[in-house]
Amino acid sequence: MRKRMMTCSCTNIHLLILLLLALCCSESATAQSANARQAREMFDRSYQMVFGPQGCTLHYDVNLVGIYKTSGSIWYKGDKSKFVEKRYLAWNNGKTHHLVDTKKKTVTVFDAQSDKRDKYSSNFTFSPDDYTYSVASVDEGYQLTLKLKPGRKGMKLIKAVIDKKTRIPISLRIKVTMFWAHINISKFRSGGISDDVFVFPRKQFVGYELIDKRGEE
Repeated sequence: MRKRMMTCSCTNIHLLILLLLALCCSESATAQSANARQAREMFDRSYQMVFGPQGCTLHYDVNLVGIYKTSGSIWYKGDKSKFVEKRYLAWNNGKTHHLVDTKKKTVTVFDAQSDKRDKYSSNFTFSPDDYTYSVASVDEGYQLTLKLKPGRKGMKLIKAVIDKKTRIPISLRIKVTMFWAHINISKFRSGGISDDVFVFPRKQFVGYELIDKRGEE
């Protein structure tokens, strides 16, 4: 069975961070077992640990080939998410996605799973079955490398580094077409995420223009 598809954009980089968490949790299985099937089964269990009901949170710093930089924090729990950057903020309660642009002073509302909230989603499509896996020891920790299989669509090359002792994610490099995205991770914590985190605080954005995209194909 194929895993659900994960998507993100250059400006909404938060979902890309979640990909790193899934990859990092799979590393120990890949390193400790030569049996690909067993490694994949362990990957699947780790995937659920990250994207399961306990949730997680972290801080990220992004550098896109030196021309785009951003930093922020993200919270994730099941089908719910929240991220906060200097300009963009978003709350997704599993049914509705609110995206705030503090520069334009707008709040755009989408259905939670709508592709309309991410015009770059096809560039960052990820499905675990579409990649080959390998692991190596590097100075920073363990590096897990994923290469896109021939004929598949998505990110061409993914390199995730985790701490050797704690398995906490450290960094992520992703190649899409001809460019690289570099992401550093800090303040990672798993569990203890309240559902209140994902409730959109309407009172904080009084006077912002509301743009409702719900129901659009």
